[in-house]
Amino acid sequence: MNPFRRLLLPLMAAAVLFFLPSCQETPTESPLSQQHATISDQYSSLKKVTVFEDFESGTKTSYAAADVTLGSGVWNLNDALIGTSTSDPKNGTKSVRTRNSGTITMKFDRTDGASTVTVMHAKYGSDGNSTWQLWYSTNGGSTWTQTGSTVTTSSTTLSTASFTVNVAGTIRFEIRKTDGSANRVNFDDFTINDYVPGGGGSTAWESFETGTKTSYTTGDVTLASGVWTFNNALLGNTTSDRKVGTQSARIRGTGKLTMKFNRTNGAGTVTIQHAKYATDANSSWQLWYSTNNGSSWTQTGSTITTTSTTLSTATFTVNIAGPIRFEIRKTTGSTSVRLNIDEINITDYSSGGGGGGGGTDTTTSTSVHTTMGNPSNAAADVAMYTNYLMEKPQYVLSYHRDKGTANWVAWHLSASWLGSTPRQDDFRADNTLPAGWYQVQATSYSGSGYDRGHMCPSADRTATVEDNSATFLMTNMIPQAPNNNQGPWASMENYLRTLVTSGNELYIYSGGYGSQGTIDNGHVNVPERTWKVVVVLPEGNNDLSRVTTTTRVIAVDMPNNDALISRTADWKTFRVSVDAIEAATGYDFLSKVSPSIQAVIEATVDNQ
Repeated sequence: MNPFRRLLLPLMAAAVLFFLPSCQETPTESPLSQQHATISDQYSSLKKVTVFEDFESGTKTSYAAADVTLGSGVWNLNDALIGTSTSDPKNGTKSVRTRNSGTITMKFDRTDGASTVTVMHAKYGSDGNSTWQLWYSTNGGSTWTQTGSTVTTSSTTLSTASFTVNVAGTIRFEIRKTDGSANRVNFDDFTINDYVPGGGGSTAWESFETGTKTSYTTGDVTLASGVWTFNNALLGNTTSDRKVGTQSARIRGTGKLTMKFNRTNGAGTVTIQHAKYATDANSSWQLWYSTNNGSSWTQTGSTITTTSTTLSTATFTVNIAGPIRFEIRKTTGSTSVRLNIDEINITDYSSGGGGGGGGTDTTTSTSVHTTMGNPSNAAADVAMYTNYLMEKPQYVLSYHRDKGTANWVAWHLSASWLGSTPRQDDFRADNTLPAGWYQVQATSYSGSGYDRGHMCPSADRTATVEDNSATFLMTNMIPQAPNNNQGPWASMENYLRTLVTSGNELYIYSGGYGSQGTIDNGHVNVPERTWKVVVVLPEGNNDLSRVTTTTRVIAVDMPNNDALISRTADWKTFRVSVDAIEAATGYDFLSKVSPSIQAVIEATVDNQ
């Protein structure tokens, strides 16, 4: 029960139609997972969305060119197969895996044309980067035309590439892998927005589809939501502008986009889509708000670094009542580094919000492991060396360069992760750390008196050798007192696996806090305490939406000192509330869960 798998609701015998709502969720959750609802007459002016092919039906286990019947129709997969392994990034149970110069080709036409197309993509396993293109044909496949730019796939977690097509009538599509290398790339959730005369935008609160501004000089522009000031910014509509629809805002230098009006219903959460313009360098930006008509401003959330040329979604939890306005500030100063902003959505303030901690999750991760949130807003930005995000197929972690350990490790545990693979015991340095960072070695704990304590346990990853081996990277270790690691900590790990084998799936966070000295010549901090937070759900789909005020959440906080903990102690005696772990660490757990639900489940101490 991959939490991103959607249930497609049949509306017609041959098609499934949905509309694109006011926002897309952040990248720890699939960008498609919240976007479906039935079209009715009152939404007839909105763009229709067809979740066209999710690759969940059909079987193809070899790379040899062949036709395969999928949910949408017959496709030809050339040097491509339907992947189901744990190394295949996917929403649901399957995605297409392509190698060399493989192609994925529709052998039938859609008759409603296409306005925009989105394709989810990620690197297979530990393969290198790949490049690919989207092509279309309007004459039954006799000739083909490329749409949009060549896309580079550089992440092992699914991200979304968006293409503006705006072609009416019959149309079919083909994905072409262009780098020719043996590196493999996965594709999933091929989504087509029906063609609408005049282009059309989305249903975002501000989608930048109205208004015109063609220069970077400071000026006001009237958009659908109201009047905004564009400072060192314009409305971009070129093929190099990353956008949903026909336009997005483009900012350069230290430009700003500023609302000149208030929303009167406050703000709960704000989501903003962002991407690099053309082939420009990375950009950093911030979201600020004002509750006094722009007289003074306060930053909300963390600084965001935009690293992709495909749109990603940043989410900010604001939870402020009353009149409010927002400003987006680009903080990377070069005028040659441009940033596209699109699809701003604001939910109204709702009382009772707040689940402890900072209450703001700006992660753009789409990993299954951070479905419930990114507790520290970690980002894959070398400037964030105390909170550096590392995403692996088997788990996700926030790394602290100067402590030589993870701040936290997050992983999803279900029956699909468990098998008969033996323990690999191949402890080793993690060479995916940024260049120049100290790499903790397999021998770094030798003679210290502390165990190399797994955060994501070896026994939680036994489906494949690759999965088990990944748990022996030293970035997944903290120094643990033997009585802690081999006693109640291990007992709790065993107990959690019994929950899985009895029909549950878990979302687990683990780490340590405090300091009682260092080992490895000062390179590795020894935490005073170890903690764990666990969300327990029955096997199912759409996991985030299934968390309620009655969901079982287990949290423990254990001393990491042999003198303070017995190897025979019962792990249950160390149970605390999630709120207590948040108070000790400063993290915000379960930040993707509704604030009103968080408030209940994070204050409860498990007693089952």
